[in-house]
Amino acid sequence: MEIAVELVALVVAVLLVTAAARKLDWSAPLCLIAVGVVASYVPGIPDYELDPEVVLLGLLPPLLYATAIRTSLIDFRRNRGPILLLSVGLVIFTTAAVGVVAWLVIPGLPLAAGLAIGAVVAPPDAVAATAVARKVGMPRKLTRLLEGESLFNDAAALVALRTAIAAIAGSVSLLQVGGDFLLAAGGGLVIGFAVGAIAAMIRTRLQDPVTDTALSLVVPFIAYIAAEAIHGSGVIAVVVAGLILGHKAPSMLSGRSRLASRLNWQTIQFLLENIVFLLIGLQVRRIMTEVGDSGLSALQLVVICLATLAATIVTRIVWMAGIGLARRLFRRHAWPWRYSAVIAWAGMRGVVTLAAAFVLPADTPQRAVLVLVAFVVVAGTLLLHGTTLPVLVRRLKLPPPDPGEDALQEAAVLHDMTRAALDELEKVRTPEDPDDIVERLRSRLQHRSDSAWEELGRQSALTETPSDAYRRLRLKLLEVERAKFLEARDSGMADDDVLRRILERLDIEESMLDREEETVPDSDRELRTPAATAGSCKHLAKSWPEVQPDAADVCAECVANGTTWVHLRKCLKCGNVACCDSSPSKHATQHFHDTLHPVMRSQEPGETWRWCFVDKQLG
Repeated sequence: MEIAVELVALVVAVLLVTAAARKLDWSAPLCLIAVGVVASYVPGIPDYELDPEVVLLGLLPPLLYATAIRTSLIDFRRNRGPILLLSVGLVIFTTAAVGVVAWLVIPGLPLAAGLAIGAVVAPPDAVAATAVARKVGMPRKLTRLLEGESLFNDAAALVALRTAIAAIAGSVSLLQVGGDFLLAAGGGLVIGFAVGAIAAMIRTRLQDPVTDTALSLVVPFIAYIAAEAIHGSGVIAVVVAGLILGHKAPSMLSGRSRLASRLNWQTIQFLLENIVFLLIGLQVRRIMTEVGDSGLSALQLVVICLATLAATIVTRIVWMAGIGLARRLFRRHAWPWRYSAVIAWAGMRGVVTLAAAFVLPADTPQRAVLVLVAFVVVAGTLLLHGTTLPVLVRRLKLPPPDPGEDALQEAAVLHDMTRAALDELEKVRTPEDPDDIVERLRSRLQHRSDSAWEELGRQSALTETPSDAYRRLRLKLLEVERAKFLEARDSGMADDDVLRRILERLDIEESMLDREEETVPDSDRELRTPAATAGSCKHLAKSWPEVQPDAADVCAECVANGTTWVHLRKCLKCGNVACCDSSPSKHATQHFHDTLHPVMRSQEPGETWRWCFVDKQLG
């Protein structure tokens, strides 16, 4: 009963602190650590001991898995070089550099123990960094690099720590170090691929979302335990299994299973990553009590902690500067210096660092001091980087993700999907299929595509778009339907199972109508064609001469016919201005069919994207 009360208290504290931090626009990890530090000195608060086995086996696998299933395998392959430089090269460099500094500043500390604390503080925690990244609108490439680094740097750090602990106990050869690293990496990869492939095969055959979600909850633990059993890296196994399952999810899971899995893992990740920050703060009193027996003065402890913290920060900066210089010397493609500056300053440490510190054997020289150093590095980097990283990103004027470009890409993909579905509809329909059913399917598919295109010119539209009107009216009707549903429930008109199925149907439709965020282009930025699709066909690659539009801000045919339009498009060959496919008359598309002029561009203010009618390409 006491354990249950403590767990509930931790969850409630996390919910209250994170809600307050969000309302005050403060860093949630810092607030949780601060609350934990204060609470650790409050009489009556239980003495929470952060067991390293609980963290490394109970918390780390699900946290890594939750990140891995949301990581694009395509993007990971594309950035594998930079990710390996950060997650392996930087970890080894930090272990050596910080280890030497700790050996120099801590009296009586063997070099092997110094390397151990270097391995402990080497892996940054991307949870805090990516939270800041999304908050300030950091470029997605940087966010993905930081997430990719966090997926594998824990494995490199834990292997380095294992080697350092072995060196403390006795001699260890370079050959043994290399063998351990290869075994950890190879074993983790093999187990990760095996678990991911088997889990994917099983989940493809599961139709029940509850069973599928339950299986997904045990996958990271199976991968971790199996890899560690053969002395491989459990971290690598979990990451590889998560990448495989995340990549295969769209083809192996039903829509209901994907919705359930996504929501469950978001909830698990939120609770676990915030609970561990609170637990970090709750360790302070016990850490300070143990340090009191080290025989070092307060001044010595301050110097030791500050020197190690400075070494941890500086090594990351030096490494990023070295990478940039080396790439320029060898004339290889280099990150922009602004990207390097942000990555160098995004080295916030977290739960793995403190958990690894508690892994140090009890007979490690100056163990209490090393644990204190680990805590100071975690708190110091969260405080220093967490509060200044947003300022750095804004000062460097890094371009945030453009919601307008996102909306443009979304519209292009949905357009292709809609065209493919409509073509398939014509192939699979039979003479016995009712015409009204076929027309209803056409209408629903076209509405989804049109609503995505309507998002692009939302700022310049004087009235609500057809999709806006549909959403507004349908939400109002759903309110009425839900009220009638409640009447049926309260009167006992139908069985509870029947009512739950009806409610689930209403909830799914409502979730499709509500947008999580508005993809509205910034009025101060020009909505251009994404670089990835520019010139994606011969018509778009052609240099079209500038032609004057035959109308500035009207569709002449709509005016003549007395109809309305939503957005305007201009033909690049003749300058004809006509209405888009979301408009009732679709005059721009009709102009293409009449003239075969292949390319049009948006005529809306602040938009210069183009569309090829022939190849159905955005460019």
